[in-house]
Amino acid sequence: MLSAFVNTLFTQTVAFAGDDFGVGDWGRGVAGTVVRVGIILGLPAALLADRIGRRRVVIVLAWAAPIIASLGAIAPNFPILVATQTLGRPLGLALDLLVAVIAAEEMPRGSRAYAVGLLAMANGLGAGVAVIALPLADIGDNGWRFIYVIALVWLAVALDLTRRLPETRRFEWHQEDVKATPVPKLRRKRLAIQMAVAFFGNMLLSPASFFQNSFLKDERGFSAGMVAVFTLVTSTPAVIGLIVGARVADQKGRRRLAVTCAPIGGLLIALSFSATGGLMWMTAIIGAIIAATAYPPLAVYRTELFPTGNRGRAAFLILASALIGGSISLLITGAIVDGGTSYGPVMLALVVGPIIVALIVFFTYPETAHRELEELNPEDHTLPINRFNQS
Repeated sequence: MLSAFVNTLFTQTVAFAGDDFGVGDWGRGVAGTVVRVGIILGLPAALLADRIGRRRVVIVLAWAAPIIASLGAIAPNFPILVATQTLGRPLGLALDLLVAVIAAEEMPRGSRAYAVGLLAMANGLGAGVAVIALPLADIGDNGWRFIYVIALVWLAVALDLTRRLPETRRFEWHQEDVKATPVPKLRRKRLAIQMAVAFFGNMLLSPASFFQNSFLKDERGFSAGMVAVFTLVTSTPAVIGLIVGARVADQKGRRRLAVTCAPIGGLLIALSFSATGGLMWMTAIIGAIIAATAYPPLAVYRTELFPTGNRGRAAFLILASALIGGSISLLITGAIVDGGTSYGPVMLALVVGPIIVALIVFFTYPETAHRELEELNPEDHTLPINRFNQS
């Protein structure tokens, strides 16, 4: 929840901060790209997590991310606001991916996708806090600043993690094993395939989420309060998709579910930018549910197909690829919309991204359900698997 709040903070407030500072859609798109490119600042955290352990890095990130993100509340201009989030958001993203790594390493083989689904629901709650706080932006031109102050509330989570978070058992075993076995190299083919899926998968989802508030505010005339209502009403049912997707992915397999749901969900989300009235709400709701169904089977691959010694680094590089794909889409979308085109046609054109994702998964992804991480990654062959299964 902490990481999700920090990660969505700028996305939810940029429309209102942009109006306050006199920045248009092109400028907001550039800002969104800059904030996303800042992900490179999170690389040291991923590398350290593979070397010194998940626990220590997670604790540092849990303290740093909300503190730095909250500095947006006192930003004197738009570039400074962007700078604070360019520093804060990558820390939140690094925290998010390391939490996913911890879940993958601690969960049994029949529950990894389910764990991903639960984490996604927790992320939804964290992002929901930012959405619920949106009516604060209606207080006045500077009302959006109060939403950044709320980031400091999450320091309570950082304190709890400091007191109670243990190191993962698989990493502890890896530290013992690595004395005799070199840290394995990244499997480049696996990494390239997953980076491609992340890149094309975010081509639609990133601009759809980033520009949704601007779309509702500018093209549909919604107030900040109505934007919050729309976001909550259309996003909350996605929990259904996460639950179904997680269960089916663990019980029946990942590939077919991802191939089916990714393009259908993307198409419906894109159509919501062309529809009006009840149809707009309905396509957004159904699209969110179906797209969420594809999330657990796709996301769980990011940690399953890499050994303990470079699981954090691989997850980071995949995330970076997703942000690059999203950043390019943000720039293109912002430029086209600023040129006078409405959001609808642009979003429909970007549906090509989820279609490519489905094709890549269908032709290249292995099935990983019901298989141990050590079976998928023989480099970890010396780990005491039986001891883990019995615990």
